[in-house]
Amino acid sequence: MASGTPAGGARVSGTVQGGVDLGVEVELAVGAAAPRAPRPIFCSCLLLILILILPGKDILGSSARSDSALREIPWLASVQQPPAVPSSDPVVLVPLLRQPDGTMIDTPAAWDRRRHELRTAWLEFLGPLARTRLEQDAGRRAPPWTLLEADQADGIRRLRIRYFVEPDQEIEAYLLLPANTDRPRPGLVVFHSTVNESILQPAGIAGDPEKAFGLQFARLGFVTLSPRNFLWPANRGIDARAQTRRFQERHPESKGMDRMLLDGIAAVDLLASLPEVDPERLGCVGHSLGAKEALYLAAFDERIRATVSSEGGIGIGFSNWHDDWYLGPTIREPGFNREHHELLAFVAPRPLLLIGGDSADGDRSWPFIEAALPVYRLYGPIARIGLFNHRRGHAVPPEALERIASWMLTYLE
Repeated sequence: MASGTPAGGARVSGTVQGGVDLGVEVELAVGAAAPRAPRPIFCSCLLLILILILPGKDILGSSARSDSALREIPWLASVQQPPAVPSSDPVVLVPLLRQPDGTMIDTPAAWDRRRHELRTAWLEFLGPLARTRLEQDAGRRAPPWTLLEADQADGIRRLRIRYFVEPDQEIEAYLLLPANTDRPRPGLVVFHSTVNESILQPAGIAGDPEKAFGLQFARLGFVTLSPRNFLWPANRGIDARAQTRRFQERHPESKGMDRMLLDGIAAVDLLASLPEVDPERLGCVGHSLGAKEALYLAAFDERIRATVSSEGGIGIGFSNWHDDWYLGPTIREPGFNREHHELLAFVAPRPLLLIGGDSADGDRSWPFIEAALPVYRLYGPIARIGLFNHRRGHAVPPEALERIASWMLTYLE
């Protein structure tokens, strides 16, 4: 693979467009028609929020973690409280610590055995793609990538890249590197939501600036990777039904979430391989569609150390999980007995924040957090999981941005 040096300095690895191995360092010129960055007022507000919630913290500076084990979210207890008004029709979930024979699990070792059983059942249900890649574990290689385009946004190096997730299937992604990469930085997989502009949204090129998580976290010193969901044949324009049909013709044994999970694992493989990234400090975040992908990636890839899932619909009945590009109509059939509180428990004891606005998630999501809390508490008195309900619909308002940033900076920085 050739190496390129984007304008701004630090080396990144990949192959240049067209597969031509230059064998030398090259300067990547910033294009004349540089994509627009999110509105400055938004950036200023987010930085002000971070200054307020993280007094004295060098947001862009040292990557040392000597104090990280002592830091906790000051509002953690507040996101572990049930709603003031209980739901009139609450979801009833099977207790996670109750064995099939009725005995109760009371040790991490016993839970690990039960977790393995549940995790195996889920992976068999999803299909062979992600399961096969996970089974390769340390033996698998990060996908080599091709650099397609590079520019800068406020000192952030923004690279549009392409790489294979299957032998004959490529996807594009935006890789954003902060100005300061003199030491390995935290890495973040950022999943876009269901918008026409796909990865242009998290990269800060198009769409709502409050959802430009990739660019915003790059400004905070993270290396971010935003892969394009397979339902988009190009960076602009979703074609969910046609893309799902093509996928299932190639992989009739796989659910759509199997491919989305595979894409997430490949993104982690790529991020963890970069010299600019500390592979021990990896996280994921997503809103709506992206929240679903973040949930599954955190549940099945233990390299993810911190997660925020915003308005994805944690309950299988909360949103369109039955669509073919997610889990398919099987989940509506009698006898299907899986629920997503199991996935939350797979994440334990790693930090996970569920965010709702009383749309896809909200007060009705509380039973899922309540069900996972006993599993988290098997590992110690501090359970790093919670539900924050901003009550402002299917959106990412400033108070949600504050919680997302605080969560990641506390547990990854």
